[in-house]
Amino acid sequence: MGVGDGGGEEPGSAPGGESPEDEPRGFLEAYGRGLRMGSFDWDLDTGLMAMDAQAHDVFDILPEDYDDRPQTLGTRVPPDEGGRLDALVSRALKSGDETYGTYFRIRTRTGEMRWTHTRGYIRRDEQGRPRRIVGIVRDATDELNDATVQHEREAREAARRRETSVVQHTTAALAHARTVEEVIDVLRDTHGIEHLGAASFVMGLVRAGRIHLVAEGPKGSFVPGTGVTGPDAPYPMSEVVRTLKPRFIESAEDFAESYPALWPEITHLGISSAAYLPLIAQARPIGAVGLLYHDREGFTESERNVLVALGSSIAQSLQRAMFYEEEKDLAQGLQQAMLPRIIPDVPGADIAVRYRAASLGRDIGGDWYDVIALPGGRVGAVIGDVQGHDTHAAAVMGQLRIVLRAYAAEGHNPATVMARASTFLHELDTDRFATCLYAEVDLSTGVVQLVRAGHLDPLLRLPDGTCRRLPVHGGLPLGLSAEFGRLAYPVTTAELDPGQTLLLCTDGLVEQPGADLDDGLQTLSTLIGTGPDDLDRLADRLVASCEERDAEDDVALLLLRRRGAGAVQSGGRLTEHVPPGDPEALRSARHMIRHAVRVWGAKERADEIELVADEMITNALMHTEGPAIVTLRVLTGPDRRLRVDVEDTSSALPRRREAGEDGVSGRGLLLVDQLADRWGVEARGGGKCVWCEFVVPARV
Repeated sequence: MGVGDGGGEEPGSAPGGESPEDEPRGFLEAYGRGLRMGSFDWDLDTGLMAMDAQAHDVFDILPEDYDDRPQTLGTRVPPDEGGRLDALVSRALKSGDETYGTYFRIRTRTGEMRWTHTRGYIRRDEQGRPRRIVGIVRDATDELNDATVQHEREAREAARRRETSVVQHTTAALAHARTVEEVIDVLRDTHGIEHLGAASFVMGLVRAGRIHLVAEGPKGSFVPGTGVTGPDAPYPMSEVVRTLKPRFIESAEDFAESYPALWPEITHLGISSAAYLPLIAQARPIGAVGLLYHDREGFTESERNVLVALGSSIAQSLQRAMFYEEEKDLAQGLQQAMLPRIIPDVPGADIAVRYRAASLGRDIGGDWYDVIALPGGRVGAVIGDVQGHDTHAAAVMGQLRIVLRAYAAEGHNPATVMARASTFLHELDTDRFATCLYAEVDLSTGVVQLVRAGHLDPLLRLPDGTCRRLPVHGGLPLGLSAEFGRLAYPVTTAELDPGQTLLLCTDGLVEQPGADLDDGLQTLSTLIGTGPDDLDRLADRLVASCEERDAEDDVALLLLRRRGAGAVQSGGRLTEHVPPGDPEALRSARHMIRHAVRVWGAKERADEIELVADEMITNALMHTEGPAIVTLRVLTGPDRRLRVDVEDTSSALPRRREAGEDGVSGRGLLLVDQLADRWGVEARGGGKCVWCEFVVPARV
């Protein structure tokens, strides 16, 4: 049926999109309940619509007030409902549908609004033109009231499912929280508290028998004097910690009556109810959380159960976070105890060191750095990484750092320091190995001797910001080289000019997910080149880059910058390791000698010193099967002397003899004897040392 002209729903529509073939279950039940139903017959040619007495009763219109014209029903059907009905009927007529049906509201003579349902059947002639509509109207008030009750029941069930879902979602998010602060952030950032209807929350943790407030919201709701309270304090959080039972505050009046000391301080927050939950782990209270509401009173049994479940989930997460923080503090404390507490102030150099713990959790690594002040204006820089991420790795690291420092301080050359450290680690009761890079820098000459045991190459930054990789000949990691009997570590010599910076680091600073090592080194080089000139700020920037990409490994970093050439100090010492059959190492040794002679003020005797040293090195390589270790140092006393030591692994002592017929061989020691001021041979364990000294003028 229709009333006037207007717009509305599609043919056959009903609340929620009901079709005429899909009648509400209440329609059939209406007969059994004696609901009123009438009929109508609408002649479309004349426009008149006849209704029986029951239909008049449904519309609450007197028979004498109805003139068979549909427009007359406008006194009972509100305009918006009438327009929707007219549009519905019009579309059904034009589309060729045979039926339509819908719910609509009418206004009774007393002004009451009630629901009505109509179904019309369209009769068409042979050409398909609509001629009549016959149908029914019935009172659907009780039916829809039943539907409303069902809807409310379903709404409550949906709310319960939503609350349960919020708890499940919050619990899943809490599973990833590793610290107490992250637990608090989850409660704030997942909006779980808001979805439960709470306007804000407070949280306290039990520490040393006192309740410490660790989170409150919104900002400004903190009550002075409640930051630290005891379990006997007259506050709801203290009560739930003391009794281990939740406290549901049903109304503002309940709050004011139960906690008169607290209520005046929070009246301005507009709290209408609250739920305080004890956080219990292993049968003991670890804290409490309070949820505060603004627009509700009371809690259903279902809501209480959901909130108790939420409190249990928060308690488990907090306990896990506290254990994590305790273990991490212990691990980091152990790690820091193993690292050097003080970096020595080395004249002629600026040094910056950093250590960053792994982001994976409580695991602790074996990364370390060390700076060793050596005699003669020299400094040793060490970076290393013991295999593994546990307390055992840290313990091995601490022992290895100490013995490596001791070997360097004893005056051993870099190759020997590394070999002895490898032997120590191999003999230690452990299955761990370690990578290491040791650089000995003579700050007076700028000569750097580097030994690498399976570690990353260092990087060199120039004063203009240019950064490049510094290739260093490498040997096996510490421990493995001793196990496989390959203790000969090659020494690489380089120069560090004033203003240049040497960077030593562990692989945690370089490795990036999905990128190979070369790409990581290139990225690091770019970062160093574009970083600040100040060493401390540069070190902070490099460590911050690990935080930005959430690097999972720990990182050790050492930056050393040479300030300037400075004055030569007595006791200056340089060492070079020359393996047999390595022309590059021999050239490196010659370069070291030439540079040291020039810088140490022996320029007048440079040719003599270089020639004698070259002969001594060549003899050692020709007449032994092992390497030669060349050491240059400045000796002070009545006169200033430059001493050259060449050590080898042969116990056979050299002897001076005349040159052969070809005039090529046999003149090595003759040259030493003729050109050096003093020379000699010393037994050194399984080998020997041939030495010579040259008197050189004192530096002015």
